[in-house]
Amino acid sequence: MSDRLPGFSTLAVHAGAQPDPTTGARATPIYQTTSFVFNDADHAASLFGLQAFGNIYTRIGNPTNAVLEERVAALEGGTAALAVASGHAAQVVVLQQLLQPGDEFIAARKLYGGSINQFTHAFKSFGWNVVWADPDDIASFERAVTPRTKAIFIESIANPAGSITDIEAISTVARKAGVPLIVDNTLASPYLIRPIDHGADIVVHSLTKFLGGHGNSLGGIIVDAGTFDWSTGGKYPMLSEPRPEYHGIRLQETFGNFAFAIACRVLGLRDLGPALSPFNAFMILTGIETLPLRMQKHCDNAKAVAEYLAGHPAVASVSYAGLPSDKYNQLARKYAPKGAGAVFTFSLKGGYDAGVSLVSKLQLFSHLANVGDTRSLVIHPASTTHSQLDDAAKIKSGAGPDVVRISVGIEDKEDLIADLEQALGA
Repeated sequence: MSDRLPGFSTLAVHAGAQPDPTTGARATPIYQTTSFVFNDADHAASLFGLQAFGNIYTRIGNPTNAVLEERVAALEGGTAALAVASGHAAQVVVLQQLLQPGDEFIAARKLYGGSINQFTHAFKSFGWNVVWADPDDIASFERAVTPRTKAIFIESIANPAGSITDIEAISTVARKAGVPLIVDNTLASPYLIRPIDHGADIVVHSLTKFLGGHGNSLGGIIVDAGTFDWSTGGKYPMLSEPRPEYHGIRLQETFGNFAFAIACRVLGLRDLGPALSPFNAFMILTGIETLPLRMQKHCDNAKAVAEYLAGHPAVASVSYAGLPSDKYNQLARKYAPKGAGAVFTFSLKGGYDAGVSLVSKLQLFSHLANVGDTRSLVIHPASTTHSQLDDAAKIKSGAGPDVVRISVGIEDKEDLIADLEQALGA
């Protein structure tokens, strides 16, 4: 090719991949092995001492996974990436590099219910404390900053309501506080939004969702933007101080603008161990090849379904940023001009009981706890994904008792609307 930068669809197919040098295989092979042979003793020592790049053990890195990492980093505009076993694993590994016991991070209240539980309960055992802020009130992030604040965490498109977060405004708060902005870009995918372009320092995904796209493989990924100075104020000793396990190497000094991705690999993944299976990496790579085609169809279908629901007499309200009347429509036009995503919520006039009843009557929509599948999915968050929260917290997170969440797939939109019609009528 010429020196021109490849387009998004080209990167989705080709980034990170080359024909296998031994066999000539065009598709990336599944390197289903636990470990790799060293050239000699010096080669082994240099790999273990971080003096050379290469493969040691699949818990730390694998050639199939490496293609996935390079591809997602290219799509997001980052310097490097690390694939792990799930989206939750990505969040643990990221925050392990940033927080010490007693430290705090600020998180937007509008998050996936599993993340709310992880941040509120599981992270307490590490001594990490979450402080909640309202993404509709940027000043609430500024008020939440303390000397113990080490990061800010948001979702680009929030789950379950599909609301759009003002990434640039919150990035300004993070810059002023001298902390990195972490953006979960799962619901948008880089096809719709690239958070690094708007000030994010770290991007995470559940690869299980739109990037993989077919509901068949778990995975997560961390993308390093290469934009943050980890030596600032001595806040991040994992990156700025000598690492005793690597003979005093300072990761930021040694690895520069991809030091955070290296830290996640050699300090997080190495010791915590949430490795991604090479088979799952292969499946997710295959899914990414069609990401641009799928995401546009998802968005087109979602807008049609949202318009239908907005006019239905049994529906009290629809929260979809792609509707001109929605409060997040202007943010959607700014951040996601190709489409407002495929996940959104609507409220039923019959309340909690109507929501539970609807999900049981749908036939084409699958009732399950996932999003981002080629198939259309539905769930009643108040009785499932957000059931651990009290009613006030459910409402604040966009999962009130009357709310139904759908993830619109790539089927014919007329069939999806017909299924909703029969279920709402019943």
